[in-house]
Amino acid sequence: MEGQEDLRIVEHLDMQKLPESVQQMISLASTPEEQDIILMATLAAASACVPNLYFNYGPTGKKYYANLQCFILAAAASGKGIANQALEMVRVIDEQYPMLIAGDSTLAAWYKALEEQGGVGYMHESEGSVITDIWRTAAANYNTALRKAAEHEAISRNRVKGASEIKNPRLSMLLTGTFGQYKALVPSVENGYFSRLLTVVIRGSNGFDKRYVSSKGGQSAIPKIVGQRLLRTYETLMNAGEREWSLTDAQKERLGEHLETEYETLIGLLGDNFHSAVIRMAVQIERIAMILSALRLTSSVVPDDIRLDCSDDDYETAEIIGNRLLLHMAAAYRLIDGDAQDLVPDIKPLDQRRVLFDQLKTEYAHKELVAEAKAQGISARTAFRWNEKWLCEGLITKAEYGVYRKVG
Repeated sequence: MEGQEDLRIVEHLDMQKLPESVQQMISLASTPEEQDIILMATLAAASACVPNLYFNYGPTGKKYYANLQCFILAAAASGKGIANQALEMVRVIDEQYPMLIAGDSTLAAWYKALEEQGGVGYMHESEGSVITDIWRTAAANYNTALRKAAEHEAISRNRVKGASEIKNPRLSMLLTGTFGQYKALVPSVENGYFSRLLTVVIRGSNGFDKRYVSSKGGQSAIPKIVGQRLLRTYETLMNAGEREWSLTDAQKERLGEHLETEYETLIGLLGDNFHSAVIRMAVQIERIAMILSALRLTSSVVPDDIRLDCSDDDYETAEIIGNRLLLHMAAAYRLIDGDAQDLVPDIKPLDQRRVLFDQLKTEYAHKELVAEAKAQGISARTAFRWNEKWLCEGLITKAEYGVYRKVG
């Protein structure tokens, strides 16, 4: 089985292109695994603090808000506790604008809390067993409620005193837990919630961390500093009212190409049941890009005549994160499916990788890479992985989107 390095996210990002708040939160991490955990925890938590921004998706123009739901799936002592730093960031906003919803609740209490907050909230639980244990008797109902919330679809319930409905739920969520706890929440790959729940798989443990022996000065001040900045963003967007955010036309076209040329190979490897995860990742990429855009707001006023759209840097960052998250979801997919094989396909011997590289033209596109790989009996997925390694090793550079040029 391949190691965690094959699933890493942050190491593929250009840190200088991230909003300052995200950079500061990532600085709290001491290992690559912790970097990935705090990145996703920060994005999930921040998604609850980006009110009123939405984008229209697909031919029907379905309205989506920023809210992410994420499960960090890891063994004990694997560093997942750092995710709680993101909760401290949200507590700053919650002091003035209540948004925290306890996961340690019955279905009725959970629904009531969400209803009382206008269908808006953030749920954060650092131990998945808290969720899975209390939800066990009503797992199907919770699963359905969370799935609907992920799509902003109405959630209703019937009571003795009558029925009620949350028409437009906007719930953000970050859970951390073990493999068994995750599988209790998402029992099968056919379950519709699998493709809507972002999953981060952390393998192994980091060993003993001497930071836990003693500390000076108490908890880091960074989450509260970031929280204060996020509070200003929250108030700015609340005062601005509902505003549409959008990818540029070029970015929309690029996202479509990305799905067509890079994601289709995962469906080939994992089967049709993974198709929905691939398609829905397009929505998640747009959500992440919108969150990154919102975190850059500095003015306390958003003029009516200013179009809120996405910078190329934020789109590229969101696309990379989405691409890496699909690998994590593929790992979770095989875990649920009970496949004992490696969670990520093995890398072919170095000499075969060199042969493929040598056969490619000085400048080549994704389709040419796939065609040459296929001729040599190499899967498209493996070819894409090698291409990423060539980028990291400085053997190639990006000439433009989807086109690469050999160096030297």
